[in-house]
Amino acid sequence: MTRGDWSHRQAAVQDPAAPLNLGAMQTPIPSAGVIDGREHALPVRVYYEDTDFTGVVYHANYVRYFERGRSDFLRVAGVRHADLLDRDDPAAFAIVRMEIDFKRAARIDDALVVRTAYAAARGPRLFISQRITRGEELVCAAKVEAACIDLAGRPRKPPAGMLETLRPYFA
Repeated sequence: MTRGDWSHRQAAVQDPAAPLNLGAMQTPIPSAGVIDGREHALPVRVYYEDTDFTGVVYHANYVRYFERGRSDFLRVAGVRHADLLDRDDPAAFAIVRMEIDFKRAARIDDALVVRTAYAAARGPRLFISQRITRGEELVCAAKVEAACIDLAGRPRKPPAGMLETLRPYFA
């Protein structure tokens, strides 16, 4: 088989006219990752759209990966953004500070893991530590400060129920 020979993959391609067999699952649900102890882990694959012309992840896309990690940590912990907006006193988040240390380049097709830990809450602010790894290798790390805000953009304390839900995960 030559490098360009893809005939061995044909058996894995499903007939597009055949119904999709998902077993017991009726609708595919994207993974929101898992919480292990105090840290959330979210697997992320690097796609062509994430890279620059050299096949290296464009630096701004790490910010997107970190956002997915923070949002999915909350989702898995039981805090949904939609529920925060549906309250009588709606709440949202704004990132007020982010410090990123780039250690190594991630490349197209890499399997990465976004690791997120909510460290503390003080007043309207949440302090978050994040890192992206490829296997055991650190790709980049971030220190994030998010502020809970009302819909007018003014700082407000996070809803009490949210803080109680997150308290077991604070360092």
